[in-house]
Amino acid sequence: MRIATSLAVVICAMLMAAQPLPAQRGPANVDVAKIVEREVASGQTFVGTVMPIKRSVIGSAVGGRVAEFPVNEGDFVRARQPLAQLLTNTINLEVDSEKATLDLRKEELNELVNGTRPDEIKRAKALMMAAKADSEYQQKRLKRLESLYARKAVNDDDIQAVVSESIRAEEMFSEAEAAYKLAVEGPRKEQIAQAKARVAVQQALVDKLESQVVKHTIISPFDGYVVAEHTEVGQWVNSGELVAEVIALDHVDVSVQVLENHVPHVQLKSEVRVEIPAIPNQVFTGEVVMIVPQADIRARTFPVKVRLKNEIRKDGPLLKSGMLARAVLPTGPRLKALMVSKDALVLGGPTPMIYVVEPGKKNPKLGKARAVPVQVGVADGRLIQVKGDLESGGYVVIRGNERLRPGQDVMISNVLEPDALPTAKAINTDG
Repeated sequence: MRIATSLAVVICAMLMAAQPLPAQRGPANVDVAKIVEREVASGQTFVGTVMPIKRSVIGSAVGGRVAEFPVNEGDFVRARQPLAQLLTNTINLEVDSEKATLDLRKEELNELVNGTRPDEIKRAKALMMAAKADSEYQQKRLKRLESLYARKAVNDDDIQAVVSESIRAEEMFSEAEAAYKLAVEGPRKEQIAQAKARVAVQQALVDKLESQVVKHTIISPFDGYVVAEHTEVGQWVNSGELVAEVIALDHVDVSVQVLENHVPHVQLKSEVRVEIPAIPNQVFTGEVVMIVPQADIRARTFPVKVRLKNEIRKDGPLLKSGMLARAVLPTGPRLKALMVSKDALVLGGPTPMIYVVEPGKKNPKLGKARAVPVQVGVADGRLIQVKGDLESGGYVVIRGNERLRPGQDVMISNVLEPDALPTAKAINTDG
């Protein structure tokens, strides 16, 4: 073990020496934090795969010919962004026709709801009064002829003609009076209800056709990346046929298979360190979000999902679906372990390392940076387990370590808490 550690130190030193050193202008200013000893669950590494948290294989709800297909594999799309457009010329004509009929039905309803116009009521009243006057005149004329008929001054034909005219005038008055009352009362409630029903039926027909138009536009259900194309412009797609596949990568899940004797130790919301071999210079920390309670009977392993927040860059997501991953899950009893800030890790070399500051004898704030290769274990908040040539209570560099070289002189500017955030205030050590 000591031989392997010494060899790692030599390799690190050789790599550092191969790089040009900056001009020496005195000791480098660094921020440090203590190495602490805490109880953590012993961890074990499981191999897994980076998976999207959402995946949608999108099909067409209707049949039609593809008129537009504006996306390509790898494109980022927003929620409700069109992925494909089917031809809609014929159905648009049907929509226009049914909308015109709907407008007609609405105007018919408005005519009934608004009732009889005032001018129509005045006209009906005038006709009624004219008919009344004519009826009264014929009644008076009939009475005069009846007195003459009693004196034999008129014959039967004359009196019969006047009686008929009087009856006709009275009926005309009754008809005009009824027409006036109808004009005042307006349309019947049943007529208005029928007109409303005709409008509702026509509106439903228009909505159905417009829904068909909407279905001719295939959209993305969420923000994500197009990872598969299943059609092209000019191709005919049937209802239910696949068009494209979209995945969401703002967060990702690392899916690992955990043996049955380890899975009882895995707890939901446990913090987990994840390594991505394709990105060796970065440490990822996630959270257990799912422990599937159904094992693969052949392997006796249970799927466990660890969720990570992804980093979206200009050229796309840092973590991509299908990447190999290694998750260090807490699966054993709690043991004492040395913990350092995650910011203390220097990655990118053959093995992770940290810089331990060995204080000078005359001035405790002056010292030398000693490179220590470490093995990384489980995570606990902003702290991470390390194994190597370390002692509890020692100081490690957590700010400024990216520019250090083994054996370089350093000046301790601030002493921070072991789990300090990047903006944390320094501890006053003057006393």
